[in-house]
Amino acid sequence: MLDYISGTIAELNPAYAVIDNHGVGYMINISLTSYNQLQGTQGEARLYVYEAIREDAHVLYGFVERREREVFMQLISVSGVGPNSARMILSSLTPATLEQTIASGNAAMLKAVKGIGAKTAQRIIVDLKDKIKVGGDALIDMGQASGAAYDEALSALLMLGFTRPASQKALQKLFMKEPQLSVEDAIRKALKMM
Repeated sequence: MLDYISGTIAELNPAYAVIDNHGVGYMINISLTSYNQLQGTQGEARLYVYEAIREDAHVLYGFVERREREVFMQLISVSGVGPNSARMILSSLTPATLEQTIASGNAAMLKAVKGIGAKTAQRIIVDLKDKIKVGGDALIDMGQASGAAYDEALSALLMLGFTRPASQKALQKLFMKEPQLSVEDAIRKALKMM
């Protein structure tokens, strides 16, 4: 499975980016959120990818941030929500806004997204309410570096089998005290707190 593709942006528009990686151009479908983030880059980019394999095609979906990919994967786990619908949702709502929308049970906000009906909106809320980061990210004010370290440490703890709420609580406490904490130190200290 591909984790990310990095290289030079050969083409960029609101629907997709073409990333040139050593002479191979990867066409990667993106959300408007990722498009807005890529516009400010100086030609180099790294996109975290999800590969949808169908009978007739292999389609790549790319995200500037791991968190957006994580939310995308949660969305496509809901029955009736495919990769294009998930991309449409993430083009209309940022990951943090979407998480707040699901946590508050705001089906009307989800129904406002093109192609999402009342039943699908309710299904997303019911299926994901217990799986999302409740309350958003407490590390927004700490800067991008801390947010990236937090996300990596959280992913590692989840892969080790710890629950999301316990992992988030431990990491938020650590990063509030030490915003410049490395990923490795954050994981090590969080494991002692669990």
